[in-house]
Amino acid sequence: MTDSLTGVWDGTFVQARVGMVTFLATLIESGGALTGNVTEPCTVPGCPISTHNASIAGHRSGSAVSFVKRYEPSGYGYDTAYYEGLVNAEATEIDGRWRLPGTTLSGTFLMVRSSKTAQSIATEERTKAPAR
Repeated sequence: MTDSLTGVWDGTFVQARVGMVTFLATLIESGGALTGNVTEPCTVPGCPISTHNASIAGHRSGSAVSFVKRYEPSGYGYDTAYYEGLVNAEATEIDGRWRLPGTTLSGTFLMVRSSKTAQSIATEERTKAPAR
């Protein structure tokens, strides 16, 4: 497997008492190292922010992928989550499990390579933004 994971990924994770949460991830793979960022909605009741941003740092070895997602800023029930999964043969899906350190909270996740480029998503976001 040599296809790079660099790109934009649409994702979901399942969390007890919350259900399915969608997220958007941008991954950069270089020499097996993974970096990137994630944007997802805040699911904690009464959360004062609507969207969480997080950074990703991890690695890929063959079809195995693991990374740590660090929320920025931490808080509102969020800090760090660990992800471990497998990439399919076409490098279009990553399927696995996440867990929160020091707790029993865990669940499944699925990331699917977006058919849109990061540039087209950025352009879409600008056109959705209200005029100032």
